[in-house]
Amino acid sequence: MKKTIPLLALMAVMTACNNSEEKSNENTGDLGNAENPLLVESTLPYGTPDFSKIKNENFKPAMLEGIKRQKEAIKKIAGNSEEPTFENTILALEKSGELLNRSSQVFYALTGAHTNETLQAIEEEMAPQFAAQKDMIYLNENLFERVKTLYNKRESLNLDAESLKLLEEYYKDFEIAGANLSAEDKEKLKKYNEQIATLTTKFSKTLLDANNAGAVTFTNKEDLAGLSDDVLKSIEDEDGKSWTISLLNTTQQPLLKSMDNRASREKLFKAAFHRADHGAHDTSDIIKELVSIRAQKAKLLGFENYAEWSLQKTMAQSSKNINEFFNGLIPAATAKAQKEAAEIQRMIKAQGEDFTLEPWDWNYYAEMVRKQKYDLDESQIKPYFELKNVLEKGVFYAAEKLYGITYKPRTDIPPYHDDVMVYELFEENGDKLGLFYADFFARPSKRGGAWMSNFVTQSKLYNKKPVIYNVCNFPKPANNEPALLTYDEVETMFHEFGHALHGFFANQQYPSLSGTAVARDFVEFPSQFNENWALYPEVLKNYALHYKTGEQIPQVLIDKIKNSGTFNQGYSLTENLAASNLDMQWHTISADNNITDVEAFEKEALNKTKLDVVHAVPPRYRSTYFAHIFAGGYAAGYYSYSWTEMLHHDAYNWFENNGGLTRENGERFREMVLSKGNTISLEEMYQDWRGSEPKIEPMLKARGLK
Repeated sequence: MKKTIPLLALMAVMTACNNSEEKSNENTGDLGNAENPLLVESTLPYGTPDFSKIKNENFKPAMLEGIKRQKEAIKKIAGNSEEPTFENTILALEKSGELLNRSSQVFYALTGAHTNETLQAIEEEMAPQFAAQKDMIYLNENLFERVKTLYNKRESLNLDAESLKLLEEYYKDFEIAGANLSAEDKEKLKKYNEQIATLTTKFSKTLLDANNAGAVTFTNKEDLAGLSDDVLKSIEDEDGKSWTISLLNTTQQPLLKSMDNRASREKLFKAAFHRADHGAHDTSDIIKELVSIRAQKAKLLGFENYAEWSLQKTMAQSSKNINEFFNGLIPAATAKAQKEAAEIQRMIKAQGEDFTLEPWDWNYYAEMVRKQKYDLDESQIKPYFELKNVLEKGVFYAAEKLYGITYKPRTDIPPYHDDVMVYELFEENGDKLGLFYADFFARPSKRGGAWMSNFVTQSKLYNKKPVIYNVCNFPKPANNEPALLTYDEVETMFHEFGHALHGFFANQQYPSLSGTAVARDFVEFPSQFNENWALYPEVLKNYALHYKTGEQIPQVLIDKIKNSGTFNQGYSLTENLAASNLDMQWHTISADNNITDVEAFEKEALNKTKLDVVHAVPPRYRSTYFAHIFAGGYAAGYYSYSWTEMLHHDAYNWFENNGGLTRENGERFREMVLSKGNTISLEEMYQDWRGSEPKIEPMLKARGLK
C-alpha cells in the first residue's frame, strides 16, 4: 500500500481545519528558535530527519509555523496586482508549502508507524486545521482566477511539458475542490471538509485502540497446539504463563492456519471480526456520519455520489466502469471459491470431523488441502526466507539485476525506532540515489498493514533526492531469534519496495508531480508488478537460503510453491472483491440515504453483488475496520488493487515475452514508466511502454480462473 502525503496542498492525508487565523498562530512558542529541528532543514545526508533531535513537542509549533508561512505566501500570490504568469502564480503556489510539507511528512510517518498519546492528540487537533488550510488555497476566489487565466491561455505560454502538466493539474484540483462554487456553498464545503477530517482521524485512532484491545490472550498452552515453538516464544507474555496474539488489519489472522484447536480459532477470528463493532471501540457511528457527510459534499459539488466525485482523476473514471470490471470477475471468483469450499469440506470429513465449514476453519483446512495436493508445508519453506536475506539478497538483488542499483547499510543515521534499518542506495555508476528505511516488525504503536511513503520527496526544484520508508507488520521473533517469513510476507516485502522504486526513480522538476504522486488505480501497479521477481528463479535461488545451513532452497520446494500458485485464489479474489464492493456501495449512496445500521448495510451490499454466496469467505475488511476507506485515503478507491493487478500481470507477460529479468528490460521500464511520475497521461504512459492497452487474460490465468 502506498501512503501518500502529496504536496498539492495536503490532499490525501492532511485533511481538515479550523478557520480561526488567531488559533492557527497561538501557542507556537518561539518559532524562530533553531532548537526545534523541524523548523530548519536537517543537516543529515539527503536532508533526512534527525530523529535523535526530534521530540513530540516539536511537531505542533513546526506545523503551525508552516501553516502560517503558507497562508502568507498564498495571500501574496492571490493579491498580486501584476498579470498572472507561470512564475508568479503556479511556481509560487508550488513553493508555498515547503516547511509545512517537510514537517508534516515526518509527523504522519510517526503517527502511522510509531505513535503515542501525545502524537494522537496533536493529530486530532491538527486535522481540522489541515482541512482549512487546503480550503484556504483551493476555495480562494482570487487565486483561482489567476490559475484559470493561465489555464485558458496555456497553449500560448510556451511552457515545457512538465510545467504545462503542473498548470493543468492545479486547475483540475481547484475545480475538483469546489473553486467554482458560490461563496455560500464554499462555506458549506469548508464545514464538510472539517468534519470529514475530524472523523477520519477519529476513526484511525479508534481502530488502533480496537486492534490493541482486541488482542487475544490464552492462558492454557494446549489451546495453542499447532503453533511452533518459535511462534509461541514470540507471543509469550512477560509472566511466561500466558500468550497474546495481536490482531492484524485483515479479517483473517495468519496464525489461524496453524491452530489445531477449533474453539481457539473461533475465538481469534471473532475477536478480529468484531473488534470495532461494539463497546468503547465501536466505529459504526463514525462510519455513518462520515459517509453521510461525504455524500452531502458530493451533492454540493454537483455529483450524484461521492465515488463519482472521487474518481475524476483516475484511470477508471466512473463507478460504472469499475462495476463492469468487477462483473467480469465476480462469477469466476465465487465459482472457484465454491469449489474450494467443497474441497475443504471434504477434507474436514476426511479428518473424522462433522461440522460445516466456517470462516475460522478455512485457512486451517485449506493448509491441509494444500499439503495434500501439492505436498507443500509452509513450515518447510519458512527456514529459507530469513528476513534480511529476503531484503538484501532478494529485493535488492532483483533491483540490481533490473536497474543496476546497489546498497550499503547506514548505521550512522538515527532511525525513529530501534527496529528500523537504514540503507543508502546507489546508481550503477556509483551516483547517489537516496536513502531507504525498512521498518518490518509489528508493535502496538504501529497501525496495521503495510505501506510506503517519503520523508523527502524527489524534486529538481529543491535539488532533492528521495528518502523513502517501507513499513510492514511481520511478527517479531523473540530473544534475537531469526525472523523467518511466510511466502506471503516475502511478497509483501517485494510489493512495498516496488512502491519505493517508483519513488526512487522519480525524475521530476516539481514535487507535486514526483514519483508516486499518481492516481490510486495506477500507484499500486509498480508495487504489484515488483512481486513477480520474488519467485523468479535467478532471484529466488539467490535469497532463499536456509537460515542455519546456508543451503539453497531445493528445486522440489520451488516447484511446490509454483504449483500451488493458483491454490485458494477463488477465496483470495472473492474476499478482495467483497471489500472493494463494500467500498463502492458505501460511496455510491446518495445524499438522501440515511444509513442507520452499518452491519445491515454491509450484509445487503454483499448480497446485492452476490459476494456472500460462499458463507465461509468474509470480506478482507469489514466496514468497521476498513481503514483504507475510512482513514487511509482510499475512499471509493479500494478497487484499485484489483485494477492494478490486471496491469501488473499484463506487464509481467510483456517481460516474459521479451527476455525476463534483464538490464535492458529494466531500464526501458524505468525510463518509460517508473521515472515519469505524473507528468503524462497514465493511459498513454502504459500504452507507450506496453505497445497496447492492458488485457485482463493474464490476470485470469495467474489466478487460475482461466
